[in-house]
Amino acid sequence: MPSPRQSEILHFIRDCQRVRGVSPSIAEIQEQFGFSSPNTVSGHLDALEKKGAIRREPGACRNIRLAGPHGLPRIIDVPIFGAIPAGAPESSEQTADRSLAVDADALRLPKNSRLFGLDVRGDSMTGAGILDGGVVILEHGPGPANGDIVAALIDGATTLKRYRVRRGRPWLQAENPDYPDLIPAAELIVQGIFRALIRVR
Repeated sequence: MPSPRQSEILHFIRDCQRVRGVSPSIAEIQEQFGFSSPNTVSGHLDALEKKGAIRREPGACRNIRLAGPHGLPRIIDVPIFGAIPAGAPESSEQTADRSLAVDADALRLPKNSRLFGLDVRGDSMTGAGILDGGVVILEHGPGPANGDIVAALIDGATTLKRYRVRRGRPWLQAENPDYPDLIPAAELIVQGIFRALIRVR
C-alpha cells in the first residue's frame, strides 16, 4: 500500500500522462513536491516499484509506467516528423528526428494503426485547443471525415487545419478567425488525421 506521499506522486504521474501523454521526469517530480534531492524521488519510485504500482524501463527517458487494474499500460513509441505550421502553409521536408513514448490507452489511440507526431508551430488552431509548442499525434491511412482535424498538403505546402467539404469539394478551415479558409487551387492531400494532443512544457 503506497504511503500518502507516494499516492500523491502516483496521482501526479497519472495526471501528467493524461494531460501531456508522457510521464514526468525525476526533476519534474522533485520540483512539484519540493524535494531537496533527486535521490528522494528515486527512493519513492523504488518503493512504488516494489509495491507493484509502477514499472521503470531501463535506459528510457521518462521511463515510469503506471500499473492499472488491467495490468501495465500500452506504451508505444511514436515517431516525430519535425514540425507542422498551424498557420500559413509552408513547404517542408518531413524526416523523423526523434520518437515519443506515450500511453496509447490513456490517449485512446487506435490499436494497430500507423501513427506519427508533429510539433505544432503557430496559432491558427487555438480554438481547438492546439497551441504553439504542443505535439499532435496523427493517424496515417484512413480517409478524413468532414470536420476532422488533419495534416494536409495543399498545393505543395503543409499545414494543420480542419477538413471541410462543401458541394463535394474539400477545403481547410482554421480554428482562429485571424486566418482565412484555404481552398486548393490544384490539390489537397490529407497526410494524417488528428488523434491526440500532447502539451509539452
